[in-house]
Amino acid sequence: MDFSFIQITSAFMVLFAIIDILGSIPIIMNIKKKAKVIHPFRASGIALLILLLFLFTGEGILKLFNVDIQSFAVAGALVIFIFAIEMILDVEIFRNNGPEGGSSIVPLAFPLIAGPGSFTTLLSLRAEYDIENIIVALVLNLIFVYIVIRSTARIEKLIGEGGIYILRKFFGIILLAISVKLFTSNIGSLL
Repeated sequence: MDFSFIQITSAFMVLFAIIDILGSIPIIMNIKKKAKVIHPFRASGIALLILLLFLFTGEGILKLFNVDIQSFAVAGALVIFIFAIEMILDVEIFRNNGPEGGSSIVPLAFPLIAGPGSFTTLLSLRAEYDIENIIVALVLNLIFVYIVIRSTARIEKLIGEGGIYILRKFFGIILLAISVKLFTSNIGSLL
């Protein structure tokens, strides 16, 4: 094993930007408001397992189902688009009818934390960096994700109801833009 501080730092920063858990705070608050129960450790742990699984078997899994990364990214863009519409228009499209705490898995662990962007990024990082450095960067990111999810109640108290409303609208528009960019940058190769 050849651990490299530079590779770990670089992979951490790329994954941090893609996972964007800070930008997801309004979404997490929205999920908590609808579902009431989110388990930060479960969400982070399952996202880590999904990402590690994808790191090692991602291309093979997609090939097994005859799906390419671009198709996967377009599907993820549509899910992100729906979340953005919910946030901007104050409507409920995604209903959590699963078991209590199920929102820790869907939509939080997947596709919000472990989604098409992070999957594509992992495949790209694997081509550039040693696997052990990617794993360390991934684990560090998911520790940060856990801390943020666990702290959303404090963040909510700090910025208040009006602040949350403004954040939801602002990040809804940002999320909408991300979904459009993800969609348009991948749809061309499919057509």
